[in-house]
Amino acid sequence: MDTAQQTTWRERLAAYYYLCRFDKPIGTELVFWPTMWALWIATKGIPDLKILLLMILGVVFMRAAGCAINDFADRKVDGAVARTKDRPLATGVIKPIEAIWVFLILVAASACLLFFLPIESFYWSFGALFLAFIYPFMKRYTNLPQLFLGAAFSWSIPMAYTAVGQTPDLTCWLLYFGNLAWTVAYDTQYAITDREYDLKIGVKSTAILFGKYDIEIISLLQAASVLLIGAALYREALLVPFGLMALLVVVADFIYQWTKTKDRNPQLCFWAFRHNRWVGLIIFAGIFIALL
Repeated sequence: MDTAQQTTWRERLAAYYYLCRFDKPIGTELVFWPTMWALWIATKGIPDLKILLLMILGVVFMRAAGCAINDFADRKVDGAVARTKDRPLATGVIKPIEAIWVFLILVAASACLLFFLPIESFYWSFGALFLAFIYPFMKRYTNLPQLFLGAAFSWSIPMAYTAVGQTPDLTCWLLYFGNLAWTVAYDTQYAITDREYDLKIGVKSTAILFGKYDIEIISLLQAASVLLIGAALYREALLVPFGLMALLVVVADFIYQWTKTKDRNPQLCFWAFRHNRWVGLIIFAGIFIALL
């Protein structure tokens, strides 16, 4: 009898919980804050409560769906990596087909939210679905899977604009590419923690691609993100003083991350990845105060 058949319903429910990473909200936070940047800017600081709730639910559902399809894609390699060997698919607590069903159900739940949004959001949602589905498989074909993750994580920014009836403009795309650069930076920090295992099992990443210049390129990406987001805030007259103050705090935080990761200690690189939750919050705080 296989492992999946031996588990109780409580164990299986817990397995689904872990499959969706509800126990590790860092990924949700990293999508949530950029979504709030865009929503607050697009609505001039006065978002409709219904739209706010729909965007939050969309972030939660799609991030969980992304985790489910990611674990399906990695089901044959997660067992060989210390950090992921206890994931439900790696241990056999749930079957691959169950992960597919979880992904489809969560995508369907996200699609239901679109009934309450403008038709433009429906069209743009196909981009979110496409990116969420293909990202987990990119690490087998390209050294830039983090770029695809950045594109997926940033898609909520134009989605926020369309949700309030606006066409994504230059400000939107500055936020998008600023967030994309930041995402590639922090996911490279994350990838450094697994680089030893990824090299053994043949999985690709920017941490492998960047090699000995990984920390320097992370810093360049962080600098690019600050400049692009700063340009977006400048276009909306939100840069001085509060936006600038927030970005200066972010720069100080990035310098602090560099001091912790410059020796490439895997545990400290993982700490830096998780620490980025504060970056998104700090930028949102600057936008929120500037729009009061």
